[in-house]
Amino acid sequence: MGIKTFEIVSTQSNIDWVGKKVTGAHNGTIAFKGGEIFLNDGKISGGKFVIDTTSIKILDITDPATNAQFFGHLASDDFFSTEKYPEATFEIASVSGNRVEGNLTIKGITHPAGFDAIVNVNGDQLTATGKLVIDRTKYDMKFRSGNFFKDLGDNLIYNDFELNVIVNAIH
Repeated sequence: MGIKTFEIVSTQSNIDWVGKKVTGAHNGTIAFKGGEIFLNDGKISGGKFVIDTTSIKILDITDPATNAQFFGHLASDDFFSTEKYPEATFEIASVSGNRVEGNLTIKGITHPAGFDAIVNVNGDQLTATGKLVIDRTKYDMKFRSGNFFKDLGDNLIYNDFELNVIVNAIH
């Protein structure tokens, strides 16, 4: 059987993000630019995902002006610095059972990250889902973090954000 390469279909793959703060949460999507997953004898053996940070969308804010303002803030240096770093990447380092470990690079900063993946392979089609919990402060996103700013009260934004990943890929 050997190694098979599956190309990520960016139009059928997606990341749902959730960021929480004291007073509630925000959520939205971010798109894949591309990438590939390697299967060895039917099991994931490696791969790389390329994420388009410029594609970030906020779904819970319906007012266009507020949404645009929030998007501008997420794109700024307080968060993703999308002009300087239009891509983020996740490179698979190892897989053990359902556990995928790899290196996540955001804003040119790389840290290990891992998640449990559910993978289905049906002929030449692969679907994978997983949930990553990321500490944004490790990637120089310190805006309103309790680690760096005191007395924020209701304005505190939690450091951890969730990425719910859905990947569709074809061989």
